[in-house]
Amino acid sequence: MDTRIQFRVDEETKRLAQLMAQSQGRTLSDACRELTERLAEEQRKSMSHDTWLSEQINAAFSKLDSDKANFIAHDEARSLMEERKQKIRNRSKT
Repeated sequence: MDTRIQFRVDEETKRLAQLMAQSQGRTLSDACRELTERLAEEQRKSMSHDTWLSEQINAAFSKLDSDKANFIAHDEARSLMEERKQKIRNRSKT
């Protein structure tokens, strides 16, 4: 079911927006609909990422609770990360 969205802008803003939309071969209504659809898609992606992140955090805590977590000292983690970065840098040089 389609929903109607209404909002108010001053006449000059409407006129300029209509001119821009017409120059692109579409109506102002089309442009507003496309913007709304893009915003909705961005929200879907954000919500999907939030769900994924929550799953990752819950999995990490479950691993911790079941004593299956593997902790790495800060210096070792820093060293491992630097090695990974260097491998990536070396790949981009070839």
